[in-house]
Amino acid sequence: MLFLVDEWIGIDKLSSLPGYEDFDRDILEAVLEEAGKFCSSELLPLNREGDELGAVFADGSVTTPPGFKAAYQKFIENGWTSIDAEPEHGGQGLPKLVSFLIGEILGATNLAFKLYSELSHGAYHLLAAYASEEIRAQCLPKMVEGAWSGTMCLTEPHCGTDLGLLTTKATANDDGSYNLSGTKIFITAGDHDLTENILHMVIARIDGAPDGSRGISLFLVPKFLINEDGSVGERNAVNTASIEHKMGIKASATCVLNFDDAKGYLVGEENRGLAAMFRMMNLERITVGIQGLGLADIACQNAYVYATERLQSKAPAPRPNEGKPADPIIFQPEIKRKLLTMRSQIEGARALAVFTACHADIMDRSENEQQKDEAENTVALLTPVVKSYFSDLGVSSSLEAQQVLGGHGYVREHGMEQLVRDSRITQIYEGTNEVQAADLVLRKLSGATGQFADSLFSSWQKLLDEQKDDESIAQPASQALSRLRDATAWIRDADDAAARGAALNYQRLFALTAVACLWAQIIDSIRGKNGDFYETKRKTARFYMEQVLPETAALNEVITRGAESLVSFSVDDFEN
Repeated sequence: MLFLVDEWIGIDKLSSLPGYEDFDRDILEAVLEEAGKFCSSELLPLNREGDELGAVFADGSVTTPPGFKAAYQKFIENGWTSIDAEPEHGGQGLPKLVSFLIGEILGATNLAFKLYSELSHGAYHLLAAYASEEIRAQCLPKMVEGAWSGTMCLTEPHCGTDLGLLTTKATANDDGSYNLSGTKIFITAGDHDLTENILHMVIARIDGAPDGSRGISLFLVPKFLINEDGSVGERNAVNTASIEHKMGIKASATCVLNFDDAKGYLVGEENRGLAAMFRMMNLERITVGIQGLGLADIACQNAYVYATERLQSKAPAPRPNEGKPADPIIFQPEIKRKLLTMRSQIEGARALAVFTACHADIMDRSENEQQKDEAENTVALLTPVVKSYFSDLGVSSSLEAQQVLGGHGYVREHGMEQLVRDSRITQIYEGTNEVQAADLVLRKLSGATGQFADSLFSSWQKLLDEQKDDESIAQPASQALSRLRDATAWIRDADDAAARGAALNYQRLFALTAVACLWAQIIDSIRGKNGDFYETKRKTARFYMEQVLPETAALNEVITRGAESLVSFSVDDFEN
């Protein structure tokens, strides 16, 4: 993390932005070191027990697993809920990039615990951007402190991705508030015993509003009403009906919430709620991707340690210990290949995360309008890619790491099977990866973002052309980029059904190529630098180019030549 921010991206990219003038390597290193210590000592030990005991729903309320309340109190006392919040609200005012890096560590060590504060982070930024001055004054300091938490209430029993179908209604009161009635499902941290109040961000339709997404408004609906002096008042008419019994993240309460004429307050403009909510959703999509990255990394770390200790069979010559009956399995080429496949993608994905997060900070802070627009297009283009590729990587790495552990990976004691179960949700929530792929091909490849995509490809190509003599790194990356540009042109010319049918493969082609181009940038940035650390970077990048990136050739073939077989197979053909 330090290498990517300091030596590759450059600390000055952040410290040159208004409000970040004092940010430097020493601050970054200190914060990351403390995050690592806290998560390793306080959160990782709770992970397995939290999974085994889970959140408990009884008598209309949710109780978190043993140890969670004490850990959460330490969590907020140490300031982890205030990292990138504004100082005027009690925050530390650090870059979003720092928050994302900490998010990877949190997700790796205890994803279920992380989820209790994660939506609060998004709700804070949503309210800071759209809420009235009164709401901001009452709520934001409490959220930054961690005393109050937040949720995002979108999904209904009949309404998931297509939010225009929602039926939750809002009726105006004379005092400017609204009464909300309806049911929301799959609400992460919708109820729990960690904070004294929970602020629900709820989308609903005001009486008489237009049908579809054009008639959606956004409301703040607190679990407990807020008194004029800012203290917690009486219970609002928001009730927890049940919690879901899930495959993974069992310590996180995923709730069904009933709003029975619950009092809420409009956030932003009437019928403009979806635009406001997408500010929170897009932030969460990057955050979910980074969850996958964290899970991939801890799976790889554990697999590596196991592979260095597990003695089985004799390794190919030259053996590490000729006189012993068996060698550590890491000396078996297939095990080493699995570990390198994970590692080369994880390090490349982290570079993509840093690249995206840096642009998120530029988008928010830069005073140069052209720079802000470019950064906004960067984040918009890469958000579906980060969410999907990283979450896919979390699942594939957890499965591969489980395979490295063999039978010990299948049983609970080593924790690998929990990583497999926990990682699976990242491909599903905050918009499934199929939804992300459709967003990429149908929206992000056209208009201003589409023009920027072409510009980004050109900038990558320029760098690769400057390194064209590098046969091991730049040339394979350039070939993949050529495939991506061909596939992009094909997607743009294809009809709707064909483009949708190629979307997931295109998204992966985009991700693998982007990572290859960033690897080329990284290797170029360390040219002339010597030492084991830099040499290992070069070896890891070369492995990625030789053993991971060739998948782009097959993906391009499927995208550009495989559409007819999908389109010609009718739904009725499944009956035959």
